Formats: sequence, C-alpha cells, structure tokens
Amino acid sequence: MEVLQSFVDWMNNLLWSRILIAMLIILGVYFTVRTNFVQFRLIKEMARLLGEGATATDERKKGVTSFQAFAISTASRVGTGNLAGVALAISTGGPGAIFWMWLIALIGAASAFVESTLAQIYKVKDNDNFRGGPAYYMEKGLNMRWMGVLFAVLITICFGLVFNAVQANTITAAFNAAFGTDHLVLGIILAISFAAIIFGGIRRIARISEIIVVIMALIYIGIALIVILMNITEIPGVIVLIVKSAFGLEEAIGGTMGAALMMGIKRGLFSNEAGMGSAPNAAATATVSHPVKQGLIQSLGVFTDTLIICSCTAFIILLSDAYTQPGLDGIQITQAALSSHIGGWATQLVAITILLFAFSSLIGNYYYGETNIEFLNTNKSFLFLYRIAVVGMVIFGSVAQVKIVWDMADLFMGLMAIVNLIAIFMLGKIAFAALNDYMKQKKAGKNPVFYKDNIEGIEDVECWSNSKAKSLS
Repeated sequence: MEVLQSFVDWMNNLLWSRILIAMLIILGVYFTVRTNFVQFRLIKEMARLLGEGATATDERKKGVTSFQAFAISTASRVGTGNLAGVALAISTGGPGAIFWMWLIALIGAASAFVESTLAQIYKVKDNDNFRGGPAYYMEKGLNMRWMGVLFAVLITICFGLVFNAVQANTITAAFNAAFGTDHLVLGIILAISFAAIIFGGIRRIARISEIIVVIMALIYIGIALIVILMNITEIPGVIVLIVKSAFGLEEAIGGTMGAALMMGIKRGLFSNEAGMGSAPNAAATATVSHPVKQGLIQSLGVFTDTLIICSCTAFIILLSDAYTQPGLDGIQITQAALSSHIGGWATQLVAITILLFAFSSLIGNYYYGETNIEFLNTNKSFLFLYRIAVVGMVIFGSVAQVKIVWDMADLFMGLMAIVNLIAIFMLGKIAFAALNDYMKQKKAGKNPVFYKDNIEGIEDVECWSNSKAKSLS
C-alpha cells in the first residue's frame, strides 16, 4: 500500500504541478486567441442567453433548458473547494494566489467554450432529451471510440463514485462539528434523499439542480456582500494586497510569487474545471437552436464559479486575520474568518452552506457518470447498478476516510483532463467554425440556427439535420 501511495503521490505531483497546468494554460491562451477573445467579446451575449434559457419555451418543455444544463454543471463545479480550496490557496500561497486564480478563469473560459460547443454539436438523442460529452465527440468527431471509452471509464470512477464519497464525507464532518450529528445516520439520510433524485432521471436532476444552485448562490453571495459592506473601507487595501502579493512585491503568508502562482493556478483549475471534460456532459443535455449558445453559457459558468463564488470566500478570509493564525487549515480558516465577522454561529452557517454546495455536487457528479455509462453500454441494467454503486459510495464516504482513494481520484481526474485536452485541440477548428457561423447569423439580424451542413466536412452528427432536408420537410 505504501508503494502504491508513493506512486500515486509522484504521479499527482507530476500531473498537477507540471504537465496538466502547462497544457491548460497553453491551450487556454490558444483558444482565447483563435476565438478572438470570445469570453470577453461576447460576455453581454452570455448573460442574455442565460436569461433566455431560464424560461422553457414550448419547443423546450420536453427537454432540458440551457439554464438547467448550466445549473447541472454549476452544481458540480461549485462544491466544497469553493470554501476550503480557496482558504488552502491563501494559507499556502498567500493572498496573491487569488490574482492567479482570477487570471486562470479568464483564460480557461475559452477552453470551456470550445469543449461545450463540441459537446452540443456531437450530442445524441435520448428519448425526449439529449446526452453527450467528451466521450461522444471523441467517437464521432475523431472516430476514436477507444479514446471515448478511456475517458468514460476515468470520469465515471472519478466523478461518479469517488468524488461523491468525498463530498458526502465533507457534509457529515461539517455537521458533526457544528451539530454533533452521527456520521452514519446523516449518511443514510443523504443517500435516501440522493437516491430519490437520481432514480427520477435527467429531468428531475435538472429541476433539482436548478433550484439548489439558485438558492445556494443567493445565500452565499448575500453573506459575502454583508461582510463586504461591513468592511467597505478596507476593500481597496485588500485588492492592493492581492495584486502586490501576486508579484512578490509584499511579504505574505506563503511567501513567494512562485507559491502564489502555483497555488492560484492549481486551485483555480480544480475549482472551475475549464477544459477538464466534466462540464460538457451537462452542456450536451440542453435544447438550443445553435451549439454556440450553450458554449457561451458554459463559459459564463467558469466566471460564476471563480470570479464570483471563489472571490466571495477570498474576501471573507482576507478581511479577517484567520489565514495568519497557526493551526488552522482549509475549511477551518473559512469558519474562523466568518466567525470574526458575524459571530460564533458562523460554524453552523458554514455547515449548512457546505450541505448545499456538496449536495449539489453529488447530483452533478452523478450525472457525469450516468451519461458516460450510457456511452459504454445502453443496457438499463448497467445504469441501475451504477446508481446503486453511487448511493453506496455516499454512505461509505460518510463514515470513512481512505487517503489513497481520494488521491487516486485526483490522478484519474488529471488523466481524464489530458485525454480531453488532446481531443478538443484536435477538434478545435469545428468549434471555431461554429462560432463564425453564429456571428454571421447574428450580424444578419437572425436568431442563429445550426444545421450540420453549416460547417463543411463534419460527419456523424445526429441531432442537427441538413438545412436542405429541413427545407423539404
């Protein structure tokens, strides 16, 4: 076991400190340039589309709206990392880590656009709904089913099983500390509630995600705004501290510019998942008239996660001295910081916030596994067994902590991201062409509609009929 742990630690260090970070940054910059800075240029369009997608039209009532697809991916993105991960970045890399976290989100949003647009183009029909993601565009776009199978196995193990055990463990630990609840009892309650949702299918998952994401975002952002308003005169100083520390211009906890850079990039990538191949599984479920619409909405998801939710945690912490106190780590820093602002009941408040964040992640993570199980085999027996396994992992995670399991999940996620990044680099020209088609229609004053013959040379596309065939029908 020690040999395996050492190997996994070595591989994680290699992947997360060197290979993966380099690939994500280089490709993020490449996609930013090739799309003519789409994540900045079309940010108003992103907000408009999100509002448009929040209302189900007659055409979309049978399927999943673009807002619900956004909610599923946000449910997975926004988890305990937004509370504990940001605290860890600050305590290890100093306040400057937040600057680099912001920067990586701005760059990574272009990668999120590309992967989610591709997921929409190559999605497949699933009764009244759609499903898709990296495994599907690897098979259909690259004609490499083996690559899709590899990705599907990695994401199912990583997100569907192990990460859900981690989220369940975080919930029960927080409630045990705040309210003294029994780990197993709460774990069983979580498992029953979770099972009631996932056995209802994608429509129920979408509806529940939509509700939870809105509630948790409003509560947490509201708390952060109260803290900021209570300390409004100190905000300029905090921003200056973040920028100065990012470039090593000021002594800070964690020390050097290198530590701030590494921790900010690593925690930022881990939190917003841009380019890692997880969010496209949710993006593919949306019923939209053009793939680029969902690509833009998913780019906004990266900004929501990092620039809004993570920043809320950062300001709560940096407006206190909790990150300088010895003996505190991760979520303890966030709890201590919030307690200094609003009083001792912050421990209970953080526990409830973790429940919302982590439970929403359970749902989003589960769905990523479901759509990839269906890619591997459409036999409903396999899906039923997967659901039972996930519920079992929620109970297991509630009562146990096995370090090697969590570390192997990081390893699987790193390998999964590398496979996806290679695929979206090879298929990038398809997403660029789709963006050009979208902009051409927008400039002509049209509501963009996509057909597969809008882009020359794409094949094996199931859900976007030929425009000539459409005109004859």
